[in-house]
Amino acid sequence: MLIAFATGGAYLGAAVTARHRAQSVADLAALGAAGTVVSGPDAACAQATRIAVRMRSVLGACRIEGLDVVLEVSVPVRLGRWGVGPARATARAGPVDTAA
Repeated sequence: MLIAFATGGAYLGAAVTARHRAQSVADLAALGAAGTVVSGPDAACAQATRIAVRMRSVLGACRIEGLDVVLEVSVPVRLGRWGVGPARATARAGPVDTAA
């Protein structure tokens, strides 16, 4: 019984870690893409894809809303006999709105 709880805890920990990793990748890729958004949406999304691939993640969606970049990223999570599932995260990056 104790082994079952320990194994379940390990898989839960793996899922939580993957979720945090996915959020970190999404944040970094969005910031990188926001730095190149002035070169056009294709250049921004290409930059986000390069960053995600280097961090062993998959860029699911990339869209430009004004000067903001919105990304969806997934990271594979291995859950033992339950298979592999994705941990997903979304991030937005762009210039700060200074209107007061």
